[in-house]
Amino acid sequence: MTKRIYLDHAATTPMRPEAVAAVIDGMARWANPSSPHAEGRAARRALEEARARIATALGWDGEVILTGGASEALSIALRGAGRTGTIVTSVEHDAVLRVAEGHGRMPVGADGLVDLRDGSWLSHATDRFVIQSANSETGVLQPLDVIDARRREDWIGRRITLLADCSQSAGKLPLPPADLIVVSAHKLGGPPGIGALLVRDLSLLTPTGGQEQGYRGGTENLPAALGFAAALEAPRDWFDRAVALRRDLDAVVRGNGGEVIADASPRIATIAAYRLPGRSAAAQLMRLDSAGFAVSAGSACSSGTLKTSHVLGAMGIDAKAASEVIRVSFGWTTTADEVERFAAAWKAMA
Repeated sequence: MTKRIYLDHAATTPMRPEAVAAVIDGMARWANPSSPHAEGRAARRALEEARARIATALGWDGEVILTGGASEALSIALRGAGRTGTIVTSVEHDAVLRVAEGHGRMPVGADGLVDLRDGSWLSHATDRFVIQSANSETGVLQPLDVIDARRREDWIGRRITLLADCSQSAGKLPLPPADLIVVSAHKLGGPPGIGALLVRDLSLLTPTGGQEQGYRGGTENLPAALGFAAALEAPRDWFDRAVALRRDLDAVVRGNGGEVIADASPRIATIAAYRLPGRSAAAQLMRLDSAGFAVSAGSACSSGTLKTSHVLGAMGIDAKAASEVIRVSFGWTTTADEVERFAAAWKAMA
């Protein structure tokens, strides 16, 4: 039987062997880090060492709050103290849009990028931006350095807090300048069920009691924290390879009747959205799955329903065209041979 090819790394990527070994080690010496006895104190030391390793690997010198994943990190950040005028982009992940329901929306252009020339959405009450570094469906990279510079110009007479969702980019690209940054472990080869909220100033958050300096409840997950740190410390040279692989696959799609979504925009090398006119995403997924390829339509949190993508809709892509778009995403295990075989399957399908 031909080995299946996994190209859905934006949903989750296989755990790195270093992370698996670290989780196993953590399980073998598990004790509750909040317990006062010697075993608990040893677990606490290991947890704090893992926290420091995570910060170092990411190049972060602020606070690190360990969470149950990116969605929880976003929830903690969005309930932050004193934030009354939140603006989110129209292409944020569902985990943001659910929590930020009722807040203002920042539009994007057909290229998937926020239009910073149009300040009509920015009211005098805005005090917080929420923006995804790399879009989870299209891979479009937002100009966070420019946004940071603009907010420091004091658009409306006061400082605007910047919350960056780096679930897809952390561990692959340098962190952007932001006050709050969300990181997901299982998107970069770490274990599922853990993430982090990187915090420049804890006064931006509302404490609720419990663990993690009082910002989340629940027993700390030492094995997962060790796996998270190990995944971040693993070699990242594979990302340079992904740049060439995605470029080559883009060319195949363009040359065989397909469309590369946000083709001219800056995009992370690990995510691409492709449209095949006249063939629904559902039909493409079934054909590719039967041929041994795992890809998706949209983000994992919504693709199970195959509903129309709000991201593509916000970019002005009509419902029919949006229903013909699939997502192909690369990770640390992706090889040139796998991408070549997918390209051949795409040609046959097209």
